[in-house]
Amino acid sequence: MEREIDWTEVSDGCFYRANDMVRVDCGGCAGCSECCRGMGESIVLDPLDVFRLCGGLHTDFNGLLQGGIELNIVDRLILPNLCMSGPEEACVFLDASGRCSIHAFRPGFCRMFPLGRCYEDGSFRYFLQVHECPKPNKGKVKVKKWLDTPNLKEYEAYVTRWHYYLKELTAEVRADSSRMKPVSMELLQRFYVTPYRQDDDFYGQFYERL
Repeated sequence: MEREIDWTEVSDGCFYRANDMVRVDCGGCAGCSECCRGMGESIVLDPLDVFRLCGGLHTDFNGLLQGGIELNIVDRLILPNLCMSGPEEACVFLDASGRCSIHAFRPGFCRMFPLGRCYEDGSFRYFLQVHECPKPNKGKVKVKKWLDTPNLKEYEAYVTRWHYYLKELTAEVRADSSRMKPVSMELLQRFYVTPYRQDDDFYGQFYERL
């Protein structure tokens, strides 16, 4: 999901790479689940997120659609996002004590928060969203440790390729709005609905489909 933002208002003015230290450590978020509430349709899922969720929950994409995720239009494409529910619009995967029940296989958006990504020149850098997390006195931690993602270089290359692939599709739909539904249906079928082999490398399967 792309956003037009005023850089000076949302960040600390710095860009970060995987080996940089950044002040995001919330001490396990004890007693707080603020970032898991009121997020609307903003936690958009990429194919790796769905691969992880299907494996962790022992289901498939259609099973996730039964209550865990939903489909919405994002930048002129139909994409899945996590569901919010109840008067507080809480993530459906929060347990009764306000803790994440899918933490081990949570989406990339959740792993990164409160960091964001700034894409430019065919790549991206991380930035700190200074107003997003209310937890005071955060500690410093390396970005790569905070992301808690195996094979981080491979993951970052995948995230970059997926981002620019979606940009290409968005440009196609923008040029011809009648293409939105067929392009989106093909995108969903190829990268989300068709199951991935859980006992095989995700990235290899992804690039085969790309």
